[in-house]
Formats: sequence, C-alpha cells, structure tokens
Amino acid sequence: MEFRQLGRSGLKVPALSFGTATFGGGNEFFDKWGGVDQKVGNRQVDMCLDHGLNFFDTADVYSAGLAETILGTALHGKREKALISTKATFAMGDGPNEKGSSRFHLIQAAEASLKRLGTDYIDVYFMHGFDALTPVEETLAALDNLVSSGKVRYIGCSNFSGWHVMKSLATSEKYGLARYVVYQGYYSLIGRDYEEEIMPLCIDQGVGTMVW
Repeated sequence: MEFRQLGRSGLKVPALSFGTATFGGGNEFFDKWGGVDQKVGNRQVDMCLDHGLNFFDTADVYSAGLAETILGTALHGKREKALISTKATFAMGDGPNEKGSSRFHLIQAAEASLKRLGTDYIDVYFMHGFDALTPVEETLAALDNLVSSGKVRYIGCSNFSGWHVMKSLATSEKYGLARYVVYQGYYSLIGRDYEEEIMPLCIDQGVGTMVW
C-alpha cells in the first residue's frame, strides 16, 4: 500500500481509506446505504489490515452511532494498527445542543464517539459540515482543547465551502490554534466542482484531501 503525507502534518496515511457508512443500517436512510453487521464488519476490517489499508473513516451520525460501535469492536485488540477518523456536527438527537459545532456539543460528541469506538483517542476528527451559528473561534478553540488533551491527534473539515476553509485556517493562524490538516468532500467524474476552488485552496494552504 502506498502511503502519503496528510497535508502539512507529519501523519502518513494510506492512499486508500475504508469508509464505514454502510455499517449498521437500522433506519430508512442508512438501510439504503447498507446494513453491514458486526460479523461482516469484522471480516472487512481484517481484510483491510491484511492488505495494508489501516485508515478507517466513520462518523457519529452513521446509523446513529452504530457504525462507530461496529468499527470499534472490529478493531478491539488491534487499535495500535489502525488510524481512525470520525466526525461531528450533524444532529444526534432532538435537543437544541445535540448538533452543531459549539464547544458544548463538540466536547459531548467527542466523548460519545470515543466511548462507542472503544478508544481513548481519535486520529483525525472532522467537522462534518460548517455551523454558521457558532463562531469559528469557538469551534477551533474547542478542537484545540481536544488536541491538547490528547483525545484528538489531528483535525479536519468536511463539506465546507472555500471561504469556510480559508476563514478557519486564518483563525487558527491568528490565535495559534490547531489547524485543519485535511479536507473531506465530494469529488468524482460527474461532480468536479471541487476543482474550481477547494482544490487550488488546499494545494496553496497545504491541506490534504480525502474524497468521498
């Protein structure tokens, strides 16, 4: 497996990662994506590790947390062999503070993800989308605290616009906060908007890219 440097960080990641949005199912939306159970999930994770693919991507909202639980169980006893990325921002309940990128929600969401994954640290923690209601400074300060505490190693953003990314990077530089090292977004032969703004921005700013 070819390994590449993730943005300007020192982290080396495989050229391919394994997404777990198909893990779990259990509701109308995620049943359409897939319903991989624990047994099959264990086998898929083992196959990846056997072939040098050790980067596993998940999110708290995937099957309402079940995908994280399945992944964490599949990696039990093998955590040191794997890199795990997960995400927060989207709603995990009906309460007003059970969504978004506020300090309140991010600390709560990170602790819940760590518990479901059965680990004491997350390798790459993504903001799953941009929260326009929370100041960027608050979000990045909360993420910086998670990094400083050792619960998160690196941070990234997903589904941001170009100005969202650039404002975040500028804020990190201004206040000396942890910096997004990777952007995750949609890119395919039929969806090439990424090339217009995000791609040159990431190249210029040294931000890595993970494609979904």
